[in-house]
Amino acid sequence: MLRNMAASITVLASGSRGNCSVVSSARTKILVDAGLSGRETLRRMHAAGENPAELSAIIVSHEHCDHVSGVYQLSRKLKIPVYMTGGTHQEWRRTERDRRQDQSVLDRCEHFQAGRSFGIGDISVLPFTIPHDAADPVAFVFRVEGVKLAVVTDLGYMPASIMQHIRGCDFLMIESNHDLEMLRVGPYPWSVKQRVLSRLGHLSNDALAEFLTTDYDGSATYIVLAHLSEQNNHPEVARTAAERALAGHRSLLSNRLLLARQAEPLEPIRF
Repeated sequence: MLRNMAASITVLASGSRGNCSVVSSARTKILVDAGLSGRETLRRMHAAGENPAELSAIIVSHEHCDHVSGVYQLSRKLKIPVYMTGGTHQEWRRTERDRRQDQSVLDRCEHFQAGRSFGIGDISVLPFTIPHDAADPVAFVFRVEGVKLAVVTDLGYMPASIMQHIRGCDFLMIESNHDLEMLRVGPYPWSVKQRVLSRLGHLSNDALAEFLTTDYDGSATYIVLAHLSEQNNHPEVARTAAERALAGHRSLLSNRLLLARQAEPLEPIRF
């Protein structure tokens, strides 16, 4: 029996200047992170054929500005709840207080815990802990109409727990942040380079390639390389590293490789 194409994901932006995606079922839409301004998020949703009025919630992976810049404005404008961990919420409030010189309060904020699944409408959400230098960072697996979608960025390395969570995914959005040599000779201060390279930093092209070569199960119809550095990476460098790593997995039906963009949304991916 053919399954109705009711699950989709639209990557609106990915990178150090803002991260934002929309995961949808036939009845529910979730904004995954809100790292663009409210105005830009709405513009990109319209450009991608997504209706902001249909959003059910915003879900936040961690409190860094490239994931939360539009949270307050969008939640107030659209009158939708925001889901985040208690630790992320506490750190977000502190940062907002310092930035705005006031006490920003979300009208509706729901807390979740890493490792405990919950539902938003008819979408099941499993947040899980990732190694990153934030208060309580998580990545997500979404189950939508029998489809398994994973959004996994901002991690310094790939522990076995993450590999287990993303097994059997139909869609995998995963970080390919930097090329090691470009980072080494690039313009970042040494302290920032150390942060990026640390086990609480960002995943390199080489680290992702190692995972794809040795531990990836080959299940995803689509793999999206995400959070590419504009200073320390190049789309074709990242693509080449991933394609070589996927050589033993790819077929006509799986592992179609796409690159998320910072400046414009990808076409919606539907299942």
